Amino acid sequence: MTLSEDELIQIRRNFHQIPELALHETETHKYLLEVIKTFKQDYLKLKKISELPTALLVKVTGSDPQRTIGYRADMDALPVTENNGLAYASKHQGIMHACGHDLHMTVALGILNYYSENQPKDNLVFFFQPAEESESGGRQAYDLGVFSGEYQVDEFYGLHDNADLPSGVIGCRNGTLFAGTTEVNVTVHGTSGHAAYPHEANDAVVIAANFITQVQTIISRNIDPTKCGVITFGKLEAGTIRNVIAGTARIEGTIRGLTQDMIEFIRQRIVEVAKGLELSFNDKIDLEFNQGGYYPVENNPELTTRFINYMKQSDAKYQDMAPAMTGEDFGYLLNKIPGTMFWLGVDSPGSLHSADFLPNEKAIEDGIAAFTGFLNYRMNSEEN
Repeated sequence: MTLSEDELIQIRRNFHQIPELALHETETHKYLLEVIKTFKQDYLKLKKISELPTALLVKVTGSDPQRTIGYRADMDALPVTENNGLAYASKHQGIMHACGHDLHMTVALGILNYYSENQPKDNLVFFFQPAEESESGGRQAYDLGVFSGEYQVDEFYGLHDNADLPSGVIGCRNGTLFAGTTEVNVTVHGTSGHAAYPHEANDAVVIAANFITQVQTIISRNIDPTKCGVITFGKLEAGTIRNVIAGTARIEGTIRGLTQDMIEFIRQRIVEVAKGLELSFNDKIDLEFNQGGYYPVENNPELTTRFINYMKQSDAKYQDMAPAMTGEDFGYLLNKIPGTMFWLGVDSPGSLHSADFLPNEKAIEDGIAAFTGFLNYRMNSEEN
């Protein structure tokens, strides 16, 4: 028996009350299992991952499989204090499903529930993924060899809710949907000294200021204006008191780009700027880069063209989208396995990651209907 709209909404609200941070999704994992075990089990096989214990794989065995299609739903929440006054508000102080992963999981369960009752032609693998917001859960799973053997995936799909799109609208594009991101940590090593004797010191504040200014010219003077790249330094710490020259400075920031080549180009230019400043100021600058699994979400051309064409000719509400500079670790999986990520409009009054993010729950059924329709088309198509 397939889940009703009221049941789906209640499932989403239950998830909403138990948000958990990356790699700590124990209650969420337990509730997922409880819901899935109410489904017809004839075609289902569940797999846990000991090295990634909050993750869950569910395989649906196809009747005449030509391929295995993967579907990913992320599970973790954010360290945000909710401000919606809901009867089903978060029970975990300071943690909230402010990015809509509660809705992502509910849509995935709706699709899984449908195929537990209606055996698909192809094999399906549902990946309930921990640690999207941090810790690169997608990369961890891939690097553990999760998607091999019986759970090898030929093509991967996943959605992300969009607060600005009307409820139920499917949005997508060929090429890059989301930017890749890389964390940058910079430590400037100068020499501290008395404010009255700057010639006897090597001012880390001055060096840090020069570093920030010069790095900003990478975007304005090294990158084609028709292409996209971002460098933002959001944190700078240096010094202890006004009359002591700082001997060290710490800068923290992020690189974002729509292609991996762009991210690597920006990274190399930052290294070159640092080396130049070391020569200019006779100092030492340490750089740390951490991309983890947050590669650009680059949709596969063939699969995405098929997906978009289907959505345009179906009953789904479809909209072409521009790329966004937000990050998503599904990009790592798409770097390894061809696939497509798409938006689902939820028409929220508050933006993603905000304390008043509140998706329209009517979008749940629209998302399930649109994607099950696409999967049925994909599995019964003459195309490979």
